[in-house]
Amino acid sequence: MARESEFLSLSDKALRAVVGPGSRHMALIEDAFKVLIETPGGGVSINGSPRDRAQAKRVVENLATAADRGTEIGEADIRAALGQAVKTPRPGQGRSVPEAASLPVGRRGAIAPKTASQAKYLELLGRCELTFGVGPAGTGKTFLAAAYGASLLKRGQVDRLVITRPAVEAGEKLGFLPGDLNEKVDPYLAPIWEALNDILGADDVARRREKGEIEAAPIAFMRGRTLSHAFVIVDEAQNTSRMQMKMVLTRLGEGAKMVVTGDPSQIDLMNPRDSGLAHALRILNGVEGVGIHQFKSEDVVRHALVERIVRAYDGDAARNRPFNELEPEEA
Repeated sequence: MARESEFLSLSDKALRAVVGPGSRHMALIEDAFKVLIETPGGGVSINGSPRDRAQAKRVVENLATAADRGTEIGEADIRAALGQAVKTPRPGQGRSVPEAASLPVGRRGAIAPKTASQAKYLELLGRCELTFGVGPAGTGKTFLAAAYGASLLKRGQVDRLVITRPAVEAGEKLGFLPGDLNEKVDPYLAPIWEALNDILGADDVARRREKGEIEAAPIAFMRGRTLSHAFVIVDEAQNTSRMQMKMVLTRLGEGAKMVVTGDPSQIDLMNPRDSGLAHALRILNGVEGVGIHQFKSEDVVRHALVERIVRAYDGDAARNRPFNELEPEEA
């Protein structure tokens, strides 16, 4: 098959994003589609077969569009874009990730979904009062929940961002950790704080915590409260009991929204059958105002090895027919 070249004109910002540090991004695209990419000035030249060239072009165009609208492009974005290009059968069918789904809250630019699955998740967060985001590690379910909540807080659409999770660990109990409540809770919420620090900046997060605009507490401290005009993140929800899940879901007050994230395959409870997440997914599927989004192993946007690890564990779980296997329909 004949190999031809095609030139794409790019802005300086887009060109830097496509090439990447040490030409790493460009090398990943070349390896994925067996093309040769050169940078003759003002853009990139793609050399390869028509099919390979079309797929590489689609990746470059999507990355360039994201970079031009302020999204910081990293290696995870490149790998996600490569996967999406392979799944899109023909050019001209539209972008796999809609531009409108971007959240303009990131310190280093807008935060955009890296996959079509993440875009669907963001759409549910905007449409539903209660959203469940469930699936394996590395799919962005917690980070995007934090980003969405931060965007609502910055726009004044909610008064508070409330973060909670069960204090279940295979080791120290919450009461034995030193310090006040915040110091006790913070180690359990490290992924959330890392996400918020990355999105808002550590200084802004600290200021908002002091003012009470961002609050963190274990689920046990949610009992008896009504959370109005707040965005609530319930993280690691697979480790809630059924009673805890019912309690925290019924804390929603006027003008509030909630997202529940977790991975049903990583339950740390003494009795895994008591997990409130799988139970809630089963009985709330189809309830008006509730959205359920199931991430898969192919949605992992961390290191490429993470997806392969998740697939291996999924395969082993399928062979052993786990009791908590559940495939909810997306709302």
